Amino acid sequence: MAYVRRCSGQGAFAAISRRGDDSAGAIFIECLHRSGTDLYGPQPGGGGRVFEKVMENATNIAVAERLEREARFDDDLWVVTVEDRDGRSFLTTDEHG
Repeated sequence: MAYVRRCSGQGAFAAISRRGDDSAGAIFIECLHRSGTDLYGPQPGGGGRVFEKVMENATNIAVAERLEREARFDDDLWVVTVEDRDGRSFLTTDEHG
């Protein structure tokens, strides 16, 4: 996955922690950093390529619970875990819109 390579190329650790369907399923990105965990999900109407922050500085338990709820709705979803000390997500986001 190109996103995992991009993160690794910038010095962060990234791995697919839940593999969904190859042709379907939403993608969620959990970014672990010093202050907690941020969770990004697909922006509605973004075509799956634009993400929005859905949780910020959350606990790992809170993020896991949110992903569990999402998986009940879409069991084909993907989860990518990124660990970056500075909290960089390496995503295209639209947090204003």
